Amino acid sequence: MKKIIYGLLAFGPVLALAQAPSAVAGSLTSFGGTILTFINSTIIPILFAVAIVYFIYGVVKFVMNAGDEEKRKEGKQAMLWGIIGLVVIIAIFGLVTFLVNATGLTGTAIPGSLPQVPLQ
Repeated sequence: MKKIIYGLLAFGPVLALAQAPSAVAGSLTSFGGTILTFINSTIIPILFAVAIVYFIYGVVKFVMNAGDEEKRKEGKQAMLWGIIGLVVIIAIFGLVTFLVNATGLTGTAIPGSLPQVPLQ
């Protein structure tokens, strides 16, 4: 578990540097769109991959321990939780997509102009 946390902390600066330079900081549409784009393009695929790996781990544990009923039961549990995880992730993806379509947040930055001092 510590390795996972350290891995996520190691990639934090990379995510911070991935900001679009043209994003308007005060715009709710831009901020919401950025968050939704981050969820759709980064978090959901990572969680999906973790759920698939956990399901495959359960299948391997189930098959490799054909003689031990307790280990087979643990493998079944891992497969079940992997499938539950996949269903939850797909539901979250559907909810995020619904929110994007319902609110009109597109993830694109709104171009703005810098304030200028008039010369006399």
